Amino acid sequence: MMHRPIEEPLRPVRPHPVEPAVGWAGPPAQLGPPEPSQVDPAVLGALLARHGWRRRGGAAGRYARWTPPGPGGGGTSLLVPENRAFPDCEDLLGEALTALARSASPSARDVLVGLTVPSDEIRWWRDVPAGPAGAATWTAEEQLRSAARQMLLAGALAARGRAGYYGARHRRPAAASLENVLVGPAPGGRRLTAFVPVLTGRLLAVRLHQALYAIREAVDYQRATGGMDAFDGAVEAGVSHELTEAVVALVRGTEGARVAVEWAPAAGVPEGCAVDAEPVEFSPGDLTVLREASARYLRDEPAMPVRITGAVVRMRRPGPQGDGTVRVRVLAGADVPHVRMTLDEESYRIAGHAHLVGLPIRVHGRLESRGGFRRLTGASGVVPVQVDEGDKDRLMKSLQENLDFFEEACGGD
Repeated sequence: MMHRPIEEPLRPVRPHPVEPAVGWAGPPAQLGPPEPSQVDPAVLGALLARHGWRRRGGAAGRYARWTPPGPGGGGTSLLVPENRAFPDCEDLLGEALTALARSASPSARDVLVGLTVPSDEIRWWRDVPAGPAGAATWTAEEQLRSAARQMLLAGALAARGRAGYYGARHRRPAAASLENVLVGPAPGGRRLTAFVPVLTGRLLAVRLHQALYAIREAVDYQRATGGMDAFDGAVEAGVSHELTEAVVALVRGTEGARVAVEWAPAAGVPEGCAVDAEPVEFSPGDLTVLREASARYLRDEPAMPVRITGAVVRMRRPGPQGDGTVRVRVLAGADVPHVRMTLDEESYRIAGHAHLVGLPIRVHGRLESRGGFRRLTGASGVVPVQVDEGDKDRLMKSLQENLDFFEEACGGD
């Protein structure tokens, strides 16, 4: 055993890491509670009530005392002013926000999220069997998160346009619109909350709210009359193949599921939406109708006549002559990133030469729903399109990165 001499100075001790004040994962600038000067006391009170906090009294018209939900909340309380009419309002708000940031209650985190990023809240519940000691199985939580994301994406698609089946259309911008959505934990695989910022996602929340009620009414109509006609009209409310598939994923393997949309108190209720709407409920008995509607939307969405401008990114044909297949990165004319098409020998030659000189092509045809609107049929009128020098340089760079492939694909021409 070795001993350090008594006269040797002690080495500096590394400080213990300090935990962040707020227990939710967001951008670094949003980890702390908001400034008291930026908080409306009425909004704070509405969020506390929404998330199960109980009002325990206080001076009428001046203050309200709130305690967290569930057992063990009696030791914590917040004193929240009713408005900003009193001089100690900001001090009390600061104390309440600090207490929320330090609270171990999950609802405190949700209140802080709603204050920091004014958001419409979308909630999902699934009635699934509990695992040992109330724990969730891995698959139960994954299924909940996957179904919730599918549903948000369907709402984002509906916010960009109405269709019974979107396929690849609008998918990239719709997925990008979900980047600012915040999500809470999914305890037990039974409950999940998404916070959709009002500034960027209110239309998504409105469309999803309307579509969920429309799909519920269409299912009820089919079960009462046997007819699927209500699903045709439901498309205008935002119902689609993608949304029905999301509801199927949410309900499958459960005894029932519910979805609710609650509006941000700071932004108010959107026009045409209910103030206190009840959650929309679905049961396993709805699955047959939902699956039939999903298949119907997929089958009945018509092809679209389009005129596409795009850059050729792939060419292939079985020999040095004859028809060939071309893959085009869409620049204009359709809401999809890429399409494939079969071209006759002359059109294939024009497409190859246009690519070799760094020009996109323009082509007419019908965008087929089969395969997700990724194939153009009846392609005709292929012509090169002039572009500015900046776009041409980018296209030439793309060619150089794939030069070996194009030499192989076009070698016989």
